[in-house]
Amino acid sequence: MDKAHLKRRRRDLIVAALLAAAAACAPLFIKDVYVQNIMVLTLMYAALSQGWNILGGYCGQISLGHALYFGLGAYTTALLFTKLGVLPWFGMIGGGIISSVIALALGYPTFRLRGHYFVIATIVIAEIGFLLFHNWDWAGAALGIDIPVRGDSWAKFQFTRSKLPYYYFALVFCCLAWLITWWLEDSKWGYWWRAVKDNPDAAESLGVVVFNSKMGAAAVSAFLTAVGGSFYAMFVSYIDPESVMTFQFSLLMALPAVLGGIGTLWGPVLGAAILIPLTELTRSFVGGSGRGVDLILYGSVIVMIALARPEGLIGLFSRRPASKGVPQ
Repeated sequence: MDKAHLKRRRRDLIVAALLAAAAACAPLFIKDVYVQNIMVLTLMYAALSQGWNILGGYCGQISLGHALYFGLGAYTTALLFTKLGVLPWFGMIGGGIISSVIALALGYPTFRLRGHYFVIATIVIAEIGFLLFHNWDWAGAALGIDIPVRGDSWAKFQFTRSKLPYYYFALVFCCLAWLITWWLEDSKWGYWWRAVKDNPDAAESLGVVVFNSKMGAAAVSAFLTAVGGSFYAMFVSYIDPESVMTFQFSLLMALPAVLGGIGTLWGPVLGAAILIPLTELTRSFVGGSGRGVDLILYGSVIVMIALARPEGLIGLFSRRPASKGVPQ
């Protein structure tokens, strides 16, 4: 491993530590609850997009069905807490494990598909999951689940007086997702995933087990996504299929990575830092007209970014292309 590569790796860690410290201090100066809510969502989607990027960016398996894993995490935590009194922390772990197992089970048939066939398959599977939960009476069906508030507590992960505990959890979640990606990027799996993304046939001829590589990426990606769904369920205290399993969530996980820089370490963070506040602000200030002005503005910005920087906004800070067998 050359010195330049090691220097870049250390630089990424230092920059990440400085950004995390700045984010941790931000609530000392930002007291507005609405802005804090946007900050929570931005950090959550940065982590979710980082998880999506492991499968879609590094491994090249573009999924538009990650709302399935997001919903599984949310429902596992909500059902265990409301029906059995299980603490949300165990629900998060349980939801992550369940989602990883289901991702592996779905991987057997879907990873034999390539290109747009795989993308369509992920959308269809997510829609099937949505319909199942929409008609599952024990899980609340279309009415959803109202998570009871049982007092402010880290043990129960419920806070009614302040959003700051949720903010700091989202910050830790975002940092962990980044660190996992940072570590995987330079591991054997990271090199395998980039080889599979660039040319699966060539990778297999060089000894890479393509199918196992895809399965590993799917399991990690699904686990992180489910943890995000568990957090979201406790954050909003109410879930139904429409609020956690629609196509919108799959899109919001993919867009930050795509616009920030797919297959890069910083792309999901940069994309989320721009797209999520833009989404919330346009919806809040111009979305009440009923004419879809917020969607027009939001869509126009996305199109302009895509046209100006097709490689992603991360290209503004680096002249190097996206990963081609070496980590970015």
